[in-house]
Amino acid sequence: MNTSRIDFEILTWTQAAEGLRYKSAESEGRRVRLLEFAQGYVEAEPCLKSHAGYVIEGELEIEFNDRTERFGPGDALVINSEPHTAKARAGRVLLFLVEDA
Repeated sequence: MNTSRIDFEILTWTQAAEGLRYKSAESEGRRVRLLEFAQGYVEAEPCLKSHAGYVIEGELEIEFNDRTERFGPGDALVINSEPHTAKARAGRVLLFLVEDA
C-alpha cells in the first residue's frame, strides 16, 4: 500500500486468535494496526516486537518480566523489544499500533 491515508472502515478484520482480531496496512517498512481485544483476552505467548501505540477504548494491561502496567483510553505507549504479554482488563479494548513491518 502506497498511500498517506488509511481508511480502517474499508479494511477487513483478520482473526489472529480467539478474542483478538486486527486490521492492518503496510507501507515502506512500517505497519499500522487497529487491534480489538475481547474482554478477558490474554496473549498465549509473550511478544518480543517493539510497538508504539494509543489506547482508543477499554483497559489494557501489559505484563513485562519485572512489572505490570495498565493503559486506558487516551494513553499512549511505547514498548521496546522486551518480552511482554497483553491482557484485556475491562470491556473491549481498541488499540492503535505503529510498528516495523
